[in-house]
Amino acid sequence: MSTATTHDAHHEEHPKGLLRWVFTTNHKDIGTLYLIFALTMFFIGGAMAMVIRAELFQPGLQFVNPQFFNSMTTMHALIMVFGAVMPAFVGLANWLIPMMIGAPDMALPRMNNWSFWILPFAGTMLIGTLFMQGGAPAGGWTMYPPLVLQTGNAFPFLIFSVHLLGISSIMGAINIIVTIMNMRAPGMTMMKMPLFVWTWLITAYLLIAVMPVLAGAVTMLLTDRFFGTSFFNAAGGGDPVLFQHIFWFFGHPEVYIMILPAFGIVSAIIPTFARKRLFGYSSMVYATASIAFLSFLVWAHHMFTVGMPLTGELFFMYATMLIAVPTGVKVFNWVATMWKGSMTFETPMLFSIAFVMLFTIGGFSGLMMSMAPVDFQYHDTYFIVAHFHYVLVPGAVFAIFAAVYYWLPKWTGNMYDEKLGKLHFWLSTIFVNVLFFPQHFLGLAGMPRRIPDYSTQFAGFNEISSIGGFAFGLTQLLFLYILIKTVRGGSKATDQVWEGAEGLEWTLSSPPPYHSFTVAPEVK
Repeated sequence: MSTATTHDAHHEEHPKGLLRWVFTTNHKDIGTLYLIFALTMFFIGGAMAMVIRAELFQPGLQFVNPQFFNSMTTMHALIMVFGAVMPAFVGLANWLIPMMIGAPDMALPRMNNWSFWILPFAGTMLIGTLFMQGGAPAGGWTMYPPLVLQTGNAFPFLIFSVHLLGISSIMGAINIIVTIMNMRAPGMTMMKMPLFVWTWLITAYLLIAVMPVLAGAVTMLLTDRFFGTSFFNAAGGGDPVLFQHIFWFFGHPEVYIMILPAFGIVSAIIPTFARKRLFGYSSMVYATASIAFLSFLVWAHHMFTVGMPLTGELFFMYATMLIAVPTGVKVFNWVATMWKGSMTFETPMLFSIAFVMLFTIGGFSGLMMSMAPVDFQYHDTYFIVAHFHYVLVPGAVFAIFAAVYYWLPKWTGNMYDEKLGKLHFWLSTIFVNVLFFPQHFLGLAGMPRRIPDYSTQFAGFNEISSIGGFAFGLTQLLFLYILIKTVRGGSKATDQVWEGAEGLEWTLSSPPPYHSFTVAPEVK
């Protein structure tokens, strides 16, 4: 090969500038791309939530028509779930798993690149439905027939974008499993892996198990609409409730896909700032696996009101209550880790403690809803909205914030502004409660979900909730400012980022020091 061609080949292999990001197979670059994409979608989904809260600020129809309002609730959920929370966790997995297990990169780097680049196109297609004839889908993120079938031209685009998002998730999950199974440093047995790696291994298996189920459900919707089948059409002998069964068989494990990596993050951060080893490591691993296993057995608790047999209701009620046991084990272990520790309260720790407390509130309201008789009262009210937002915002989103503050010094080489970080924490924590706590009362008083107008008796709590919503949304602009400021410069992070953690940081929660990929970090 001539020198010129060698030079060209070398240039092709390492493109510069924008092309570097398009062709990259580096796990850190891809992790960064996922995180930037997730942040972008977080703000787009948040803007849609602002439309919802503006409309609900007072009774009556103020700003948008009911059809558009329903489109907003549908799109907000789909974008936040598939565009913000899940890609953020995959981004963290890409960045951290190879370093935590002492691997040079992910096992399948080109597939890694592909699984990311599907996302912007799927996301654009999903958002693009807003501009199509007949408006965006308005059947809720659950896409229940016959509601969703009445959508205009946007319907097939919705289905296709969900397929693409699912393909991306499955490829990411395969990559994570292969990496963890085959590329651990010598001496790092399964039971020596950091908990973040464990939670992602289990999450990846969940993704592979349930994403095809969602794909099947939406494909059946597609054939019902365009190919004359009657899977969910009662007039042709189908059953709309069948869709609910298939959807929730995906949908319930999905909510655990969005919280298990958060458990892993918190299990990395709390020991560092408590300066103690994580309490009950192996019980945490088994609890995570139990939660994942049980998540397949409880889907019909989303459907207590469809008229299933009493035996079915009892089974799903008891199975759902059972999930509270391993979850309780985890909360106990986090508290026990902090017990008598030399705690300091930097921003990542504050978000982690808030996670434990507020996620527990969401867990308790979930336990209330698991009881079939009372769920008949709560079902499809704002109580449900309050419950799952407590699990997903102070749960999943706060864990992502904690992770970003915790690992940002390692990613950028710069320390973030601690004062601003704490300000972001306190504003977020106060306003997330102002936003979602009143919704419990609205739900118990009987206000239904997904409605643009409501009876005047609900006005007070809705007003408080909307004020909290706008304040929480604006607070996230501060987060964006902190990120940009840190990336652009700031005080240099030291090798020992978190002061006084005395090496604990490596052995408990972070990757082994650079270039020591021959041995696993030793846990004393």
